[in-house]
Amino acid sequence: MISRDLALQLRDAGLVWHPDSGDRFQLDLPSDVEADVEADTFTVSEMTIETRRYPTGTILAFNGTTEWALDSVALADAVWLPREDQLRELLRATFRALRRLPDAFEVEVELGGERRRFEHPDAAEAYGMALLALIERTR
Repeated sequence: MISRDLALQLRDAGLVWHPDSGDRFQLDLPSDVEADVEADTFTVSEMTIETRRYPTGTILAFNGTTEWALDSVALADAVWLPREDQLRELLRATFRALRRLPDAFEVEVELGGERRRFEHPDAAEAYGMALLALIERTR
């Protein structure tokens, strides 16, 4: 799972989330809400947290199984924590390789004809860093 900081950077750079079953997320609520709530990680699931799409926007509906009272949150109040496979898929044709180094993973992508490498101890984080570079290049 990628870090919250990288997930926020991806969201702020323009990564759009279309929630699907199995997706993980954290809340990004106004500062007057307890910070420990934002540290919890939730998973979209038809039984507990489902995506409801309306003409006015998408919400994540909590179906009464969470330990604190929350009916739903707007999608804008959630931070998607994409999985490694989702990040790799989002890199599409730019992805060239994933390598295991002695202390890290290296993701190689091709951006604008230039090979770039992103290294991190967690493979998902390396993928996320590469995706952030791709998004920033296309903005």
